Amino acid sequence: MSRTDLIQRLAQRQSERARNGLLRRLRTVEAIDSTTIILAGQRLCSFASNDYLGLAAHPDLRQALIEAARDWGVGATAAHLLGGHRAVHAELEEELADWTGRERALLFSTGFMANLGVTDALLKYGESCVQDRLNHASLLDGARLSGAHLKRYPHLDMDGAARQLARSTATPTLLASDAVFSMDGDIAPLSQLADLGARYQATLLIDDAHGLGVLGEQGAGSLIAAGLPATQVPILMATLGKALGVCGAFVAGSAELIEGLGQFSRPYIYTTAMPPALAAASLAAVRLARGADERRENLQRRITQFRHGAQQLGLALLDSSTPIQPLWVGEAATALAWSQALEKAGFYVPAIRPPTVAVGQARLRVALSAQHDYTEVEQLLDALADLARSTAPLTGEN
Repeated sequence: MSRTDLIQRLAQRQSERARNGLLRRLRTVEAIDSTTIILAGQRLCSFASNDYLGLAAHPDLRQALIEAARDWGVGATAAHLLGGHRAVHAELEEELADWTGRERALLFSTGFMANLGVTDALLKYGESCVQDRLNHASLLDGARLSGAHLKRYPHLDMDGAARQLARSTATPTLLASDAVFSMDGDIAPLSQLADLGARYQATLLIDDAHGLGVLGEQGAGSLIAAGLPATQVPILMATLGKALGVCGAFVAGSAELIEGLGQFSRPYIYTTAMPPALAAASLAAVRLARGADERRENLQRRITQFRHGAQQLGLALLDSSTPIQPLWVGEAATALAWSQALEKAGFYVPAIRPPTVAVGQARLRVALSAQHDYTEVEQLLDALADLARSTAPLTGEN
């Protein structure tokens, strides 16, 4: 019997994806200036960035990174536990814990690694992990890699979550959810999740990658906005590469949690620490974000403007009050055609297609930023109006 050539099989899968019009293509941004990017020599107004507060190019972040690189060099040179943990890492962890109302925080190099690191440390083979069906891939993959039984409930369905938790009472259980869902932009019913965790004695983990910096007092995130104390949500994960405009992630919670992750989280233990210069830039970003009420107010104005305009056009917006504003299209080919038409008109709005979303759920993911001005949003709406007139209109709110 011949062996399967794994590389050939991978190539066949890629060919199949290309035949189905689902192939992702890497594109290089040649330059960026605020909301403008240059792709293949064309200037485009980007509505694809997660830089919700517009901090990525802020002069304070640039200066912090330059000064830290001068003091510490570029790389951390080792894992945190083997000499890679510098004073600026410790200062950033303290600031993050204070901002989010937690005892301690622990830095990870990426959000994906943070979620893998939590599930790896907490769950054992055969235990249970109950999750929203639309959770980020890192939460779903973390549960699978831990060997736990992954049980998924329909999106935002708290009755479904309760049923899965009721079936899991015989084993330790982790209940995990995104706070703001990255492709739909909607917000989980966090208070109900906290109640379910308490009722079924499940440990609750919330991924606030897209809420931190945007929601809550001082931008401290979705849990603060929902009025939930740390005692009700013992594990918080959030990233530094969205509203904070830098890179990396952290887990925040009790001292007991953080000490345990430092001992048993393999993605933390066996990875070189975040470069000190990035930690310094992140620290500057946190301090800016805490006082960025004016930026958050402008962001909210742009969200309101876009939603009102899209609804006036009869476009099929998903129900989102966050900077993530998905325009439902349906078929992948249509989403790609709309994205390409918008690019010709001067806007970068990538098509989101399967497998990122389910078959028949393709959409344009419009991501708004505090840097967008009134005119840019109106121009995007005008371009969408032209598209709607020239093609079969997609109407109604889904």
